[in-house]
Amino acid sequence: MSRRRHVTTAALGLVTVLLLAGCATDDDGPASPVGPPSARGEAAPTGGSPFWVDPESDAARQVRQYEAQGRAEDAKVLRRISERPVADWPAGDDPVPDVTRAVKGAAPDERTVVFVAYNIPHRDCGMYSAGGAHDGQAYRNWVDAFASAIGDAPAVVVLEPDAVPHVVDGCTPGEYHEERLRLLSEAIDRFKRQPRTRVYLDAGNPAWIDDPDKLVEPLRRAGIARADGFALNVSNFQTNDVVRGFGAGLSRLLGGTHFTVDTSRNGDGPLPGNRAEAWCNPPGRALGVPPTDRTGDELVDAYLWIKRPGDSDGPCRGGPAAGTWWPDYALGLARRAKP
Repeated sequence: MSRRRHVTTAALGLVTVLLLAGCATDDDGPASPVGPPSARGEAAPTGGSPFWVDPESDAARQVRQYEAQGRAEDAKVLRRISERPVADWPAGDDPVPDVTRAVKGAAPDERTVVFVAYNIPHRDCGMYSAGGAHDGQAYRNWVDAFASAIGDAPAVVVLEPDAVPHVVDGCTPGEYHEERLRLLSEAIDRFKRQPRTRVYLDAGNPAWIDDPDKLVEPLRRAGIARADGFALNVSNFQTNDVVRGFGAGLSRLLGGTHFTVDTSRNGDGPLPGNRAEAWCNPPGRALGVPPTDRTGDELVDAYLWIKRPGDSDGPCRGGPAAGTWWPDYALGLARRAKP
């Protein structure tokens, strides 16, 4: 998952930035699947989230390790990640164990699990997260197993980061476009057979595909009309104002479709100066708004942490392989987070 982070500094003059609203109050009542917020207001820091927090996440294990080492202050800082819900990315070979564990973990408190389906054939154009299912049928089988494991649990699925934008920017070779869009459409239909699963098809970020018109036709061909909406800013750093403005423009072109925003690392926005590989482990970044379905915006169904804060983007700036836990980077994100 790299090219969704292959950013430019194109101006967003065509979009209008939407205003933030005031703060919402916390609510520790039963959770429900993500949807248009019933109460308007800005995101609550913690208690307003309906989503499941994994007690065995890398961040949670790191906190326990810091405590055992006597690093109490580091443990306290890292709880800004470990105590908040982060998306689960089930394995590409067999998603069932990961999905089953998450669903069972969320069930006692009736929490909603956030998943990412990331296994499309020819994934990531051979870059840092290259791979994916061997062929179309293998992908269909994988999606079917994934959806079946969700069952009737409340879940959100962010579908295939990069897949549609890579069709738009030409990174994915043209001979794969038709199959890819068909597979995405079929995946939406399969996940939507689960009674409490909501699906958001990835649409990149506004610094990657800066003209929303370019996304409309491929999103339509990929079945966006049957999804619950589209997802923006996955693994990227664009600010909420910029993303919401872009999303509002794309939504209008799609007839009012809702969307979600990845706020996992956008607290200080993107790396300034148009520096090389600004998408890959950029220094000085911060956690963004904690996950919540109280967004204060009728088009934004949720702010989510899709990228797991602390997972490396790839072997750049001293980082480990893509998707590998990097505690020093995680601590930096958490330390710079707004109170």
